[in-house]
Amino acid sequence: MSRLAALPRRLALLHPLRRTTCAARSYSTASEQRLDNRVKIVEVGPRDGLQNEKNIVPLVTKIELIERLAKTGLETIEAGSFVAPKWVPQMANSSEILSHILATPPTSPHPLTYSFLAPNMKGLSNAFSILNQNPGTFSTETNPLPSKPSLEIAVFASATETFSQKNLNASIAASLEGFRAVISAAKETPYNLRVRGYISVVLGCPFEGYDVSPHRVAEIATELLEMGVDEIALGDTTGMGTAPRTKDLLNCLRSAGIRNEDVAMHFHDTYGQALVNTAVALEHGIRTFDASVSGLGGCPYSPGATGNVATEDVVYFMESLGMDTGVNLDGVADVGDWISKELGRGNGSTVGRAVLGQRKRKQE
Repeated sequence: MSRLAALPRRLALLHPLRRTTCAARSYSTASEQRLDNRVKIVEVGPRDGLQNEKNIVPLVTKIELIERLAKTGLETIEAGSFVAPKWVPQMANSSEILSHILATPPTSPHPLTYSFLAPNMKGLSNAFSILNQNPGTFSTETNPLPSKPSLEIAVFASATETFSQKNLNASIAASLEGFRAVISAAKETPYNLRVRGYISVVLGCPFEGYDVSPHRVAEIATELLEMGVDEIALGDTTGMGTAPRTKDLLNCLRSAGIRNEDVAMHFHDTYGQALVNTAVALEHGIRTFDASVSGLGGCPYSPGATGNVATEDVVYFMESLGMDTGVNLDGVADVGDWISKELGRGNGSTVGRAVLGQRKRKQE
């Protein structure tokens, strides 16, 4: 039996209720239909959005960005990265950001989850040292505290060998083996943290081109799920993805037994295809999408890749389809306008510019 053919059986062992639940659901209740209209947007601006900025963004600006975003109705904000500062200087003060979130949780309409990348045990240990200094200030999977922020650790693999070497200085196999210890430690008491697993360049690699194997992506996703990650974020890091290849990738994951609820999509808009690909994923049944306020972003290890799809654009797009994001469009447009001015750059959100323009015309 091939590795890919064995994937559904391996995942069924991970999720024993998967097949029986699907078989038993012959109709949808009104409650299930409402749930199906609910879309979760993961805001990645403070980490993935800022990491590629050439000028170092002041700590106070990063914290204010997170605090402003927290008020818009978002559920999860990617806040920082425990990586070596020499590789990603922009993330050098992530310890201070985590400390601030724990000591002074940003005001929000509901409890928030803050995500931090920790690609190795050193990075995770740095995160743990902050948590140890702030006991009782965060919610865990085994000890939920409604008034406290929840934390999530993220690891990031690659779908191609060349990108893995460029980004992680390791092969895919070696990087996955290294993540095993990180995931296990994050899940252990007393931390009991949720873990997200990114897979980069799933729809195109800057070094190996468009021909990224969806079967290899499914294998990597399966390995991460078996290690204990709670969610797989599929990254179109280069923005090279197209509607047909997005559909093929998701069909391959479905054939491998990977559930829609275990998958998030992370699109970049380099070629203007992010919302098209989002529509394909939405139709497929995916309900979690990454986005970055004002379209901030890029990747230091992906030459030519431009920003993430803008949060404002995704919120407007989802609302136009009758989907519920829980995010205040006017609020996030204001944040996009503010951070663009702080960074001295143009607003990368088409919708954000339109919302602000319409508001200005009404005031005239």
